[in-house]
Amino acid sequence: MTATVSNPLNDPTATTLTAGDLEATFVPGHGMLGISLRQGGVEFLRRVDDLKTYAVKNQTAGIPFLFPWANRLAGSQYEVAERGVTLSPHSPLLRYDNNGLPMHGVMWPHLAWNIVDRAPDRLTASLDWSHPRGLVIFPYPCRLTMTASVEPASLTIETSLTATSDIQVPVSFGFHPYIGLPDLPRQEWHVSLPAMRHLVLDSKNIPTGAEETFAGLGDTLGDRDFDDGFALLGEQATLSVAGRGRRISVDLLDGYPYTQIYAPHTHDYLAFEPMTAPTNALVSGKALRLVEPGDTFRAKFRIRVGQDA
Repeated sequence: MTATVSNPLNDPTATTLTAGDLEATFVPGHGMLGISLRQGGVEFLRRVDDLKTYAVKNQTAGIPFLFPWANRLAGSQYEVAERGVTLSPHSPLLRYDNNGLPMHGVMWPHLAWNIVDRAPDRLTASLDWSHPRGLVIFPYPCRLTMTASVEPASLTIETSLTATSDIQVPVSFGFHPYIGLPDLPRQEWHVSLPAMRHLVLDSKNIPTGAEETFAGLGDTLGDRDFDDGFALLGEQATLSVAGRGRRISVDLLDGYPYTQIYAPHTHDYLAFEPMTAPTNALVSGKALRLVEPGDTFRAKFRIRVGQDA
């Protein structure tokens, strides 16, 4: 049977999935947050060391689901499908960056998902977006379903959004998986990135609308800093980090034509972030997809853990 495990959040919904020597733990009661990804007992997720503090401070951790928007918005107001929204800077559900911009939507500690089905290697949970406190922030009723499944060397996360009322639902969600290599200084991590289009950002990390050619990268991180947005050139892409015989890859498989790469040189983690739309899409409207009433949008990405060739 699927194991229900203890965890620092003391959430009885915490569930560990296993396949071979790979284990992944998710907490549906706290935003369907991924709090562990281990292979042979080695942990590859980061920012999972102090989950209680991260929860209290509305900070991202592990593998958080970013909804209804990934990254940040340029301001507290947006209008989509003839519905205007003004976000409150005092909302306990939201987090704001150092420039006062709303970050990553409703934070994971405030989203309680319901378990729909679980097996030793698979967990499915759903979230009905219809509560008034959520609709004040994102007034588009919908149902979210997420399935996490593991194989001996990979974790796949599939997410669907169904528009459940008579209005369109904008799609701008994403994930922020914090990953890292054990027993190796961050400066020695070797990053492999495909050719993409680099999104030019302003001083507040909001896309200006301009794009630059990015030829790809295959090099050690060194003292590089990343907090950059990219548009994929095709429908799929793989981004990876390797070192000391290990490799972690993030495969953008379906529904994620954008990614944010976050790798601050002061921390021993990085993130290859699957994004359904570019940063600020709810405000700018750029590449923002709308789900028609009754229709369903689906997206999928995979994290692979293995030996470096």
